[in-house]
Amino acid sequence: MMYGWDGNGWGFGAWVAMAVLMLIFWGGVVTVVVLLVRRGHPGEGPATPRPTHQEAERILNERFARGEIDEQEFTARRAALRRQE
Repeated sequence: MMYGWDGNGWGFGAWVAMAVLMLIFWGGVVTVVVLLVRRGHPGEGPATPRPTHQEAERILNERFARGEIDEQEFTARRAALRRQE
């Protein structure tokens, strides 16, 4: 008596299928966890996009027009923005 190893049990294909299904299951669990972690917390909003070059220059022009910066600082910052292109 071999306790179930007499050839009437599962075949090799059933063991392979069970292994594949186990990999699919754990892959799904890991995927769900990663998606939940990457989603972030409910209170966090989307990341603010970086301003484009035109947007940065527009803000600089507005600050100069409001008198927040003088002409020398305006010229230096505008030159620095244009050098980065």
